[in-house]
Amino acid sequence: MKRRYEYTEIDQDRYRSSRYPVIPRSGNDLYIISRTGDRLDLLANRFYGTPEAWWILAEANQIGKGTLVVPPGIQLRIPDSAMPFLDMLEQAEEER
Repeated sequence: MKRRYEYTEIDQDRYRSSRYPVIPRSGNDLYIISRTGDRLDLLANRFYGTPEAWWILAEANQIGKGTLVVPPGIQLRIPDSAMPFLDMLEQAEEER
């Protein structure tokens, strides 16, 4: 599994901003309602088998700015698979 910052350049001991791929909607996406105690890393582990894919859920739902905690009672879109987005991230970095 590719790590979130694998393709992020470090400039003077700081991470530079990364641009992540747009995660389009698909007919195969799953939708859930978040519950108390849900976190992006735990949900990523549940649906993708690795907590390192948490950023995919954050990007798909425009949440997770500064926290992995998901507020209870919101609808979350779970993209069908993490692999296409990891491949898109890798391809975008190769084109840079």
